[in-house]
This record gives sequence, structure tokens and C-alpha cells, in this order.
Amino acid sequence: MLAAIPFPDLSPDIFSVEIGNFTFALRWYAMAYIVGIVIGWRMGVMAMNRPHLWRGEPPLKPEHVDDLLTWIIIGIIAGGRLGYVLFYQPGYYLANPLEIPAIWQGGMSFHGGFLGVGLAIWLNARRFGADLGSVADILALCTPPGLLLGRIANFINAELWGRPSEVPWAVIFPGAAAQDCPGVAELCARHPSQLYEAGLEGLLLGAVLVWLAFFRGGLKTPWLLTAIFFLGYGLARVFVEAFRQADPQYITADNPFGHVIRFGEAGMTMGQVLSLPMVAIGLGLLIWSRRQA
Repeated sequence: MLAAIPFPDLSPDIFSVEIGNFTFALRWYAMAYIVGIVIGWRMGVMAMNRPHLWRGEPPLKPEHVDDLLTWIIIGIIAGGRLGYVLFYQPGYYLANPLEIPAIWQGGMSFHGGFLGVGLAIWLNARRFGADLGSVADILALCTPPGLLLGRIANFINAELWGRPSEVPWAVIFPGAAAQDCPGVAELCARHPSQLYEAGLEGLLLGAVLVWLAFFRGGLKTPWLLTAIFFLGYGLARVFVEAFRQADPQYITADNPFGHVIRFGEAGMTMGQVLSLPMVAIGLGLLIWSRRQA
């Protein structure tokens, strides 16, 4: 463990203010959501203001992007929370239903948030009479900045860390849970899987989508960017799950990797189970969109 990297002195709070018995804190995770949404919104407006990127007229007017943004925020929060409740801890929340709205306690699912956003897109595409595939492509283009910042915020929060590792870039995360590594007598170092996801889902996938949209005419083929997003995110998540610590409710003495589907000693985590359909949908949309081009 001599080559491991100590966790930097980072606080989850950007700043906090005490007013009487009440403490207001602005956290990096909240700021990641805010900044990611703003960047995505500006990218969407930028694409709408460039008619040459589209086959015909842009699907939405720039002012419609503002309305869509409101519904997307609702979809992220409601879908993300309900997805976490249903996919990861249904038994707990069935016994404690009053805690379902308590998002400040943590617990959001990307897959649930994506379903919520998908519903928001469908409703608004019908409302504005826009092509659903083109509106979905805009969302695909604008999502990676939020994923990048969100995963960096996960790292700052010292949460969702990876499995124990001896690679030179492994990080010694703080906290008793992070140090609970069976068979490790010294300090336990782990894969910084949050940064793996930031690089793959945020930087790499985002760069590919920007290149396709602004330099390769990708927006002229409805559903193409959506297909690339589904495919890229799904493959990235399946890959990173091999290094990411599974959710604690799935880990047992005979199942240390938290596999929800097991094949002998191997298996698949919940993140992989939820991501494989995204890969399949991405491949299907890619084939279909290319045939329509």
C-alpha cells in the first residue's frame, strides 16, 4: 500500500453558514447538478441557433429549451429518487415510506433519472410538435457535462468508491466503511472508480457526441446521437462496475462482489444488469437510425 494515494483534504461543502440553530451548506454535489444543467442548457440553445446542423428546421425554438429544462429537472429528481427506491432498496422504503422524498439523505439512481427525463422529453416533444428523435438527440448531447461533474462530486464526497486494489493510483478513502477490507491489515486503498466514470461517461462520451453533432452532421440523422449515448454509457458503466464497490445491501459473506446475478464465482452487479438493456437499445437505435439516413 506504499504506492497508494492518500485522499486529499476535501470537504463535501463549498461553504456553510450557521443562522441560529440552522446550518445552510452549499455542497459540491448540488453545485455539480446546477452547473451541469446550465452547461447542458446552453449547449442545447447553441445547437438550436445553428440551423445548418439539422435536416431542415431545428426541432425546437431556443425559448422552448427553457421550458424543456424545467421538466428535465423534475424528471432528474423524481426519476432518480424513485429509481433508487425501486432498484436498490425497495424493502427498506416499503417499510419506511415517509423517507422516500428525503433526497437530502442521499440516494439517486442514474437509470431512474434517465427514465424520468425520457418521459419529460416525450411529453414536451408532443407538446411542441417536435420530432421525438431530434429532441432526444439534444438531451444526449447535453447530458455528459452533468455526468462528468456529478462523478467528480462523488469523488469529493468520498462515496461510491471502488473495490480494494494495489494499483499505484489507488486511493485511501476516509471512513470506517471504506477501510472495511477483509484480509487487509494495513490501510485499505481502492480504485477511484468515480474518476473512471467521469472520464468515460463525461469526457470521452461527451467529446464523441460533440464531434458528431457539430463537426460530422450527426444531428441530421434523428436518433443517432441518442443511440451513441445509450451505447457509450451502457458499455462504460458495465466496464467500470468491474472496479466499483457494489451497494452494501447486495454484499454478503459468500457474495463479496455484490452480484445480483451469479454465474458460479462470477456474476453481474445491479449497475451492469441495468446497463445491459441500454447497450441493446443503443445498438438497435444505431442500426435503425442508419437505415433511415
